[in-house]
Amino acid sequence: MGESLRTLKGVGEKTEKLFQKIGISDTESLLRYYPRNYDEYEMPADIADLKEGTVKAVSAAVCSGVYVNPVRGKQVVSITACDSTGRISITWFNASYLKNTLKKGSVFVFRGRVIRRQGKLQMEHPEIFTPAAYEEILHSLQPVYGLTAGLSNKTIVKLLHQLLKQQSLKSEYLPEEIREKYQLSDINYALRTIHFPQNMDELLVSRKRLVFDEFLFFILSVQLLKEKTEEAVNLFPIKKTWTTEQVIENLPYRLTSAQLNTWHEIERDLSGQSLMSRLVQGDVGSGKTILAFLAMILTFENGYQSALMVPTEVLARQHFEAFQTLVREQGLDIPVVLLTGSNTAKEKRLIYENIREGKTSVIIGTHALIQEAVQYRDLALVITDEQHRFGVKQREALATRGNPPNILVMSATPIPRTLAIILYGDLDISVIDELPARRLPIKNCVVDTSYRPKAYRFIERQIREGRQAYVICPMVEESEGMEAENVLDYTKKLKDALPEDISVEFLHGKMKPKEKNRIMEEFAAGSIQVLVSTTVVEVGVNVPNATVMMIENAERFGLAQLHQLRGRVGRGEYQSYCIFIQGSQESTTSKRLEILGKSNDGFYIAAEDLKLRGPGDLFGIRQSGLMEFRIGDIYNDANILKNASEAAAQILALDPDLSLEQNLPLKEQLDFCREDGPENFGL
Repeated sequence: MGESLRTLKGVGEKTEKLFQKIGISDTESLLRYYPRNYDEYEMPADIADLKEGTVKAVSAAVCSGVYVNPVRGKQVVSITACDSTGRISITWFNASYLKNTLKKGSVFVFRGRVIRRQGKLQMEHPEIFTPAAYEEILHSLQPVYGLTAGLSNKTIVKLLHQLLKQQSLKSEYLPEEIREKYQLSDINYALRTIHFPQNMDELLVSRKRLVFDEFLFFILSVQLLKEKTEEAVNLFPIKKTWTTEQVIENLPYRLTSAQLNTWHEIERDLSGQSLMSRLVQGDVGSGKTILAFLAMILTFENGYQSALMVPTEVLARQHFEAFQTLVREQGLDIPVVLLTGSNTAKEKRLIYENIREGKTSVIIGTHALIQEAVQYRDLALVITDEQHRFGVKQREALATRGNPPNILVMSATPIPRTLAIILYGDLDISVIDELPARRLPIKNCVVDTSYRPKAYRFIERQIREGRQAYVICPMVEESEGMEAENVLDYTKKLKDALPEDISVEFLHGKMKPKEKNRIMEEFAAGSIQVLVSTTVVEVGVNVPNATVMMIENAERFGLAQLHQLRGRVGRGEYQSYCIFIQGSQESTTSKRLEILGKSNDGFYIAAEDLKLRGPGDLFGIRQSGLMEFRIGDIYNDANILKNASEAAAQILALDPDLSLEQNLPLKEQLDFCREDGPENFGL
């Protein structure tokens, strides 16, 4: 549906490659690349009223010469600007061309971040406007996009203006009665205005429509999948066996009653007439993995194959080793194999052959398990871990291959039950709501940035005791207009702050998979002691030896996500700690982080998080990794999610397979979103 980016003026091979880096491959995906935030251009302030850490505009005259000094390889341009209330020093980096613009006595509007250097307030690298140009954008909202090195916000804005000017109007695909009932704007208005709203009201109207669409398409996909699986007969009659009872008896710990209840539900489903489609929701560390292993043992005892699919290779390897240890300790002989993208071609051929012939009964791996080349002999059970990483599309791929298997989905994401029922409409839900008695509760603290040196000393002490630590930053690299810690600079900072013999490495989503695996494995093995990372570790790896989780700019993450990150520690026998460092002192931020400081219960946190969200809370705390929607947020937009669910039910009640003429545009759009890839519309 989209055209090549090269059709836009000013896009050559180099720019096209930069756009590909941020997932934009054509004009349609550029149009759907929504702003991450918006800048509001307010009335210029008086210099005397400026405060540190704010982004402000001042209308001031250049009242000094222009000085250009080389500092650490950068050309630093500096001036002094004055208004009737005071003076301020302003600097720019690598912008020597400004010498010709900034004439003494001329008046400009300077807009940028106010910082304190050597006790004095300064403005760093501000935008420069003539008073007339600033007047034009006064009070407007300007979009701020996620960027990559070499791609500026200006470039994206310019290309979107061009695209919106030449793009022909899209035909409306939502039925009129649904738009009226839920007060939704026209799709063309929404797509244009999400990028360039005149004010907050316009922004909210356009965003509501796009979030609604995203949720509606997701729910329609889930419901259509449910139609396929609901009628499916269980072709793998699985009888309960003594073996699983003995395994439970012989475990070195006792299962909690919540684990036992869930296990009995799984057993009942597997031995039933219809196929199992069950979601097991349990907080981090509640003991879901052992239930997965028991289900695989039960399937093996009945003569069938089972597969466990997880999001990362390191996690797959850990599960593989844990399963091998369990069956060895229990005196069982179960052929198990590890299948990931890292297997050599020769290894894969042998693995495929053993799976096809039924010589291998338990297969553990990444989504390499659902590649076309893998042919199962009698796959009766598929377990996916951290479901939101595997969209509806992958579930469909499994459900439509040969005889559809039983499906068990594990998730540590604490989603309130009302929302879980909508999001996992094709699954029955079990909740493990108690933690094993042997776990020590994590100790939490919420602090500001002045606590950092103390935190570094604490991390050092823990490492000297033989433990390890995570440090999480919200960004990979420095980004224009974003005041937040980034992984690359932070790693350097931490290496300088900690003694040389402590090994500090970084990890982020833009690294090559091989490199990511190497770092994760070295951290799991203990040779890396401090791992500085983005949220990619959220579903990462089990390192019982890690006891410190320190999260920088904690206010930039959603509570559920912070709770997930905290769950990376507290997995062993040692006391664990979580340090939330708050970069902003706003009272609502503090309130949100206090909830985490007080409780380790994910479901309580998710419910409290919902209560705290308001309509102005749209940006900055996207629950990334949580049902990866492009613009919707299941917590923020819980009401829109409920409306979309209602609308989907209404549409499907009258037209179960979307074949009626009035729904054809809707079906076409749905098919396009699904073809376009799971990252679109959260599918």
